[in-house]
Amino acid sequence: MSRVLSYEEKDTWIHRLSGVTKLVFFLVWSVVSMISYDTRVLLVMFVLSFVVFAMSKTEWRQVGTVFKLILLFLALNLIAIFIFSPDQGAKIYGSETPIVHLFGRYTLTMEQLFYEFNVMMKYLTVIPAVFMFIVTTNPSEFAAALNRVGVSYKISYSVAIALRYIPDVQEDFAKIKHAKEARGVEMSGKAKLMDRIRNVAAIIFPLIFSSMDRIDVVSNAMELRGFGKHKKRTWYMRRPLKRADYAVILGTLLFAAAAMCVTFSNGSRFYNPFA
Repeated sequence: MSRVLSYEEKDTWIHRLSGVTKLVFFLVWSVVSMISYDTRVLLVMFVLSFVVFAMSKTEWRQVGTVFKLILLFLALNLIAIFIFSPDQGAKIYGSETPIVHLFGRYTLTMEQLFYEFNVMMKYLTVIPAVFMFIVTTNPSEFAAALNRVGVSYKISYSVAIALRYIPDVQEDFAKIKHAKEARGVEMSGKAKLMDRIRNVAAIIFPLIFSSMDRIDVVSNAMELRGFGKHKKRTWYMRRPLKRADYAVILGTLLFAAAAMCVTFSNGSRFYNPFA
């Protein structure tokens, strides 16, 4: 079974970076993307995101399904923005350039389209960074990175376990699905949409029960080993920072500073081409 969103060991410079470096990059990148509505900044981040994503040699099979679901969510989000606030763009940019009047209070404007384009770009700049971070970072190394930046080692270890068991849950889901299909339960595109949803939903309960069994085994094993007795712990997968790590961290911080300067150069975080 091909796993999605799971760590795979590869020989790339991104894989060789410390978990601390990748965590700092991911956090700073996400914060800049959330703050800025400057189209120029978002376009640069969009291009750089996919360049870094390609350099990580992440295969489409690892992220394709999740990426399609995110795009569907993004499309629904953009539609919802227009439904509930069709004049948001006009309010932000201080002008209104109608394209077509639809009905009632719904008029499609250039400002609204530009605003929603920026919202879309904000998602698309972060998504590749999320995928790259997950598939290039060993869960144990990520836990060590979290602990190194001040997060409790108990919380860090919990996050690592959750990331480790994502592939196992995927495999359990596939096994249960194949078992049901062997019994004649149709879950392919041949079945009606509601039937497929109902049949897939029936997998949830056995999947939860199998996950609960796994949780019980892991928690018992950790308790027997005295996990949580001491205030601190050492990490086998902890990597020391090297020149490449310092270079990436410095480059990320410099880019963030430049992005913020460009974003707020006109006194607002919105780039306004209509002014």
